[in-house]
Amino acid sequence: MTTAYITHGDCLRHEMGPGHPENPERLSSVNEHMRDAGLLEQLRCLEAPLAAAGDIKRVHAPAYVDLIFENAPNEGYAQLDPDTAMNPYTLAAARRAAGAGVLAVEELMAGRAQNAFCAVRPCGHHATQARAMGFCIFNNIAVAAAYAVEGMGLERVAIVDFDVHHGNGTEDMFSAPAWQSRVIMASFFQHPFYPGTGTDHPAPNMFNVPLSAGSDGTAARRALERHWLPALDEFKPQMILISAGFDAHREDLLGGLALVEDDYAWMTRELMKVAGQHSDGRIVSMLEGGYNLSALGRSAVAHVKTLAEH
Repeated sequence: MTTAYITHGDCLRHEMGPGHPENPERLSSVNEHMRDAGLLEQLRCLEAPLAAAGDIKRVHAPAYVDLIFENAPNEGYAQLDPDTAMNPYTLAAARRAAGAGVLAVEELMAGRAQNAFCAVRPCGHHATQARAMGFCIFNNIAVAAAYAVEGMGLERVAIVDFDVHHGNGTEDMFSAPAWQSRVIMASFFQHPFYPGTGTDHPAPNMFNVPLSAGSDGTAARRALERHWLPALDEFKPQMILISAGFDAHREDLLGGLALVEDDYAWMTRELMKVAGQHSDGRIVSMLEGGYNLSALGRSAVAHVKTLAEH
């Protein structure tokens, strides 16, 4: 059984202006590091499809989705929030990013892959039901999770988020009572930090672990062992989805945590053990943050190399 690697050239065409940290070079770095590590030859490489509006509307307000579809600029930029914008290629990129997760779920459920990594952008976990924010337009991991439940009939899926920023959009979507028995979310994140959420009375299916600035891999591993693993074992997810942000790396200046590549590999192995016990090994991982190009590429390689060791 193989690991799928899902990406698309359209994700390289989205950009939000000179000097923006969420830029095409991020994805180029990931792809180049995968190639240089010899991983692409071992993986099932697939092109991300365009997500259908209906798949996106499972988690986003229909009016918001229609707004994004109908207002993509023909030239220049359309500003969605202070740090999130669309250029003429953004709609296609955002649909590919969401579509990658849908395809990954299908590949796993059909038995064509054991797990998958979606090398896509724009990232997604800050996008709420009706708002773009934090570089995110559609919530890719949420689209994939909802598709696994409502499109593929799974009863329980778990989302794990190790980005340096709290995945407020994902929490916004799945805190609703209708989702609480079907989706849980386990995360750690720097706090206090953007977007300032994750600590105020989370829903019972949310397992958040705020970490202070300067926390290293020891703190991250403790969060996983003490908080994530008990919750995951009790929930018994039939699929695990990972919001794989690598901006908690110690070299990433947009965050203040201090993880290294070995921490990402260790967390991946631990999540694979849970998936092996409860989920038939099924893991869908989707790229989120990571803004130091070298650290991002090295960390993604450590993560994907571990996924491919199944």
